[in-house]
Amino acid sequence: MHAPHLAAQPLRGRDAELGTVLAALRHAQSARSALVVVRGEPGIGKSALLDASVDQATALGFTAAVAAAHETDELSPLASLGPALRCGPAPVLDSQEFLDLAPLTAQPLWLVEHLAVLLQRRTGSTPLLIALDDAQWADPLTAFVLRVLVGRLRSAPIAFLLGTRPTAGGPADQVVGGLERSRWVRWIDLAPLRDEAVLAVAVDHLGHAAGPELAQRLLGTRGNPFLAVALLRGLIGPDDAGDHSDDLPAGLLDGVRRRTAGTSERCRALLRAAGVLGVQSRLDDLAHLLGELATQLTGPLEEAIGLGLLTDDGVTITFRHELLRRAVYQDMPPSVRAVMHRSVAAHLIASGRGHAAAAPHVLASAVPGDATAVRVLQRAAKELLGTMALTAVTIIQRAFELVADDDPEREQLARDVVAILVTARHHDEAAAFVDRLLQDPAVSPGTAAVTQLSLAPHLWSTGRLDELAGRTRDARFTGAAPALRARLAAYAALATGSDGGELAPDPVARSLQLVARAEQAERADEYGAARGYYEQARAAAEEGAGEAGSLPASRLELRELLVRGRLDDIDGALARLADLDAHGADSDSWQAPQVSLVRAVLELGAGRLDAAQAAATAALRRSGDLGDAAVDPRLWHVLTLVALHRGELSEVRSRIADAERRGVPVPVGQALLALAEDEPPAAAGLVRELAAGAVPWPEELLVEAACAAHRCGDGDTLHAADDVLGALAARNPGVASMAGAAALTHGLVIGKPVGAVDLLREARRPLLLARSEEEVGRAALDEGDPSGAESLQRARDGFAACGATAAVLRVQRLLQPAGARRPRGSAESRPRAATGWESLTTMERRVAELICDGHTNRSAAAELHLSPSTINTHLRAVFTKLGVHSRVQLAKLVLSRPDEPGTGPARHHDG
Repeated sequence: MHAPHLAAQPLRGRDAELGTVLAALRHAQSARSALVVVRGEPGIGKSALLDASVDQATALGFTAAVAAAHETDELSPLASLGPALRCGPAPVLDSQEFLDLAPLTAQPLWLVEHLAVLLQRRTGSTPLLIALDDAQWADPLTAFVLRVLVGRLRSAPIAFLLGTRPTAGGPADQVVGGLERSRWVRWIDLAPLRDEAVLAVAVDHLGHAAGPELAQRLLGTRGNPFLAVALLRGLIGPDDAGDHSDDLPAGLLDGVRRRTAGTSERCRALLRAAGVLGVQSRLDDLAHLLGELATQLTGPLEEAIGLGLLTDDGVTITFRHELLRRAVYQDMPPSVRAVMHRSVAAHLIASGRGHAAAAPHVLASAVPGDATAVRVLQRAAKELLGTMALTAVTIIQRAFELVADDDPEREQLARDVVAILVTARHHDEAAAFVDRLLQDPAVSPGTAAVTQLSLAPHLWSTGRLDELAGRTRDARFTGAAPALRARLAAYAALATGSDGGELAPDPVARSLQLVARAEQAERADEYGAARGYYEQARAAAEEGAGEAGSLPASRLELRELLVRGRLDDIDGALARLADLDAHGADSDSWQAPQVSLVRAVLELGAGRLDAAQAAATAALRRSGDLGDAAVDPRLWHVLTLVALHRGELSEVRSRIADAERRGVPVPVGQALLALAEDEPPAAAGLVRELAAGAVPWPEELLVEAACAAHRCGDGDTLHAADDVLGALAARNPGVASMAGAAALTHGLVIGKPVGAVDLLREARRPLLLARSEEEVGRAALDEGDPSGAESLQRARDGFAACGATAAVLRVQRLLQPAGARRPRGSAESRPRAATGWESLTTMERRVAELICDGHTNRSAAAELHLSPSTINTHLRAVFTKLGVHSRVQLAKLVLSRPDEPGTGPARHHDG
């Protein structure tokens, strides 16, 4: 797992800690993932505990995927986790599966989702342990993958085990994140060994108990097992177990110094070169650094191996422990270290291994004003940007700290800093950097314009229009190039809602102006015009791709697809969306939440409630995976509308309350809830809200408001809805859904809803069609026409096909006086039972399943994007309806149910 230890010996003094790991393994055996993080200072025994845990897991039948991170891992994507998946006696992934991951390293979400499928398949035959030592050095992609996998594979037989030093905000903290509230996330903080355990270590090494003098020296190591073994092996002397020095365990630096004092100068030179290169190095690199042939290093290398400091596996030269490397490294004068680092950096670049490989050595030796170091770091950051954006951020920021104020390339470097921060999605940090940069009056107008334009696309896409307007107005912009000024003016117009005037020749500015016109058309409900503008804007954006301030054409297409849906081309929009949602290297996983949001809206319009809910939930999950805390109000509207159609009013109340707690206003949801609870005055409020804001499929909601107003005799609200829908249809000629909705509402006004059904059959909007059939049937029965029952039956069947249970029950009540029977065996048309599994709402079932899977109220709340109090409310309802009194009873009941459609819980698996 780690660099080879000084000796392979029994684990002493860690029974309780190993017991925690064994409990996690047993938990994973029951197909519920577990995570254990072992935390401790260097030398305290983390690696030994992980090694023992791997042995125990193997004995229990686990396949073990084991690796250790290294300091240089941050330069290569998946460098830390990759060896665990591919190496070992029984690799988790075969060669082709592992190679298939490589193109996805720049699309982390797709990589995780692909890997999750592979791991689930791998655990079909045996449980899996994924163990990573020295996780404090894990590359950023490994940290991301582990963070998402632990949550995504919660119902898979996988145990995750991390060893790490205490590093606040480091990879282990990132992996745990909000999972710490879950039942099976455990921290193990390794304390020093007890005295009896230290003395037992001596017995393991000596074959007998230590004498009084040696025992006293061993106890002076203060329970550090590495130091105890080093003392027993002679790596440190009897007087070297005092205070810590130079950030090393007590006495190690002096001990290594004494150990190497009697060796040849060439051996000491080889150790110093290895110390500079890292825990692992190549013999040819050592030879270059020492100015010798590799074959001439046989003697010095054998000496170092004989000292117990290095090992040689035929490929790499490795320090037996990272602490030994640090002792050798810190024993070198700083100036000598700097010279050697510069020599290594030059060698790595000259040998074709790239500026990124040289970057750590440049960072270790550079001084302010070192122009050569700045250029190397600048190129290294650009090399890493495609696959290791977070590492690129660190390197480019360090380069800017080193650049001299009078360096002619300083402003270009500043532009690179902003561009890389934006690419890495560090938008707030980028904005702060720009603000600091522009405090300098010497910054050129061009740099001021380019850096502000780099921030603009994110500000627009997140709706921060006031900030966008402020950043695109600056007196110094007047000296920038005409194209840059045109883009800034276009963004300013976009932020304030104007169209920007005559179209600019610059493609970026022109695309922004066309977007502004598209948004104006949308606000005016002119969707045909909006689609045309979005198409033109997308073409201009593709022409100007990569230029400062350019909007992603794919983001514009998502807006265009929503407009296509409004124009009754839902099926075509969904077909195109499938291409954008492809999990391939050519598709952008960073826009996955927005793609899922658009899918949720379109599926809702198509009347596929289950698909709409699944897509909305995926959008929330993907946003969390990518660290985006912002929630689009449309997601809450979709989830609320789905629950309303199903008649799950308690869930609607919970959704509304949670949205308000998160600062997401949902007044339309409140108005619809009031309507569902038979509060007719809410219809007027609903019409007002729909006229004021963007809500998915407002024509459906306006019809609901009109029907409610018609039933309670609210003529003003009915006429208001009729006016809005009539105007909507007039602005969108040929759109059957809008014409049908307008015809239905106008029919209510004149007392004869005719023509709407025929129009809506063309629209492929089943919920609207069923509502129209319901109103036609209701009107016919009111006039004594028995043919109304046929319309109501079609309405009932249409609602049932969508899963709109509330409407099914409403129509069935209308049919009963007419003597119509509900379809035999129709689950959708049956009233929900009062007790038992069938009595649970969809959300109550999901809560029951999560609790059965071992979730706490808090972790279930995080999974479902609800509050813990809401989960508690659902859980109380579950207990009452199922007649159970504890979580144990609930788990037994749920797990004992037959896995048949409609009779038991549907097991939800992510990924």
